[in-house]
Amino acid sequence: MAATAKADGLLSAPDIRAIAAALDLRPTKKRGQNFLVDPNTVRRLVRLAAIGPDDVVLEVGPGIGSLTLGLLGAARQVLAVEVDPALARALPATVGARLPAQAAARLSVLAADALRLRAADLPTPPGVLAANLPYNIAVPLLLGLLERVPSLARGLVMVQAEVAERLTAPPGGRVYGVPSVKLAWYARAHLAGPVPRSVFWPVPNVDSGLVAFTRRPAPGPAELRGDVFAAVDAAFAQRRKTLRVALARWAGSPAAVDELAAAAGVDPTARGETLDVAAYTRLATARAAARQGQPEG
Repeated sequence: MAATAKADGLLSAPDIRAIAAALDLRPTKKRGQNFLVDPNTVRRLVRLAAIGPDDVVLEVGPGIGSLTLGLLGAARQVLAVEVDPALARALPATVGARLPAQAAARLSVLAADALRLRAADLPTPPGVLAANLPYNIAVPLLLGLLERVPSLARGLVMVQAEVAERLTAPPGGRVYGVPSVKLAWYARAHLAGPVPRSVFWPVPNVDSGLVAFTRRPAPGPAELRGDVFAAVDAAFAQRRKTLRVALARWAGSPAAVDELAAAAGVDPTARGETLDVAAYTRLATARAAARQGQPEG
């Protein structure tokens, strides 16, 4: 295995610890810094992400560069967004020392907070997201990128196993919730496999999982998304309540919920966790239509 790792430039656990020591880096829980130290896991991620020579890949949180090196071996270009300035500065040197010059030239590093990243910040529109997402901000980060970087057509992200299950849960499932519905607005998603704790340094105290997604047309117009998400938030804030109760404030009253539900073909006595994103979109569409029909003043 050592010969293979050397041939493709991937980092081993001793390599990563040596780079961290040279940078005087102490991984912090605040920034979700758990670095991949297993080359085979990197190869697996690149394979599952189906990275090809025409792909421009967005990587969030490259850290020391474990996954970055694997992506550069397969992609046309890698756009690495790193919030830690020291890691952002060190990444090109690490890549240059491990890969041929033509591969290293395919890397662009942006020292920025991915939570605020916009398409205009990137030198090239990325088509694929491939990342080991910081677990404490994984959901807002993923949803925000799908909203603000519309060129992202598919991706593979590593998140906490529990979050992976929530993101991919079907309606009515035990862990179906707000993340499930909101991700479904943007994409179809499925679990792509588990990741053991032992492949990270430091070893996290939670299991990890892979989520693969493919963007699809939104179930409604973009201007309706905020209202759809507000309905989702309201419904799941009171999971055990019927829609008539949970959506009363959002709709204006329990009677208004009944009217909107009738227009949307939804049972007002159902619970929010039984509805898919299309049903929430129909409710929001009915609410928008009802508002347009109201007299001004």
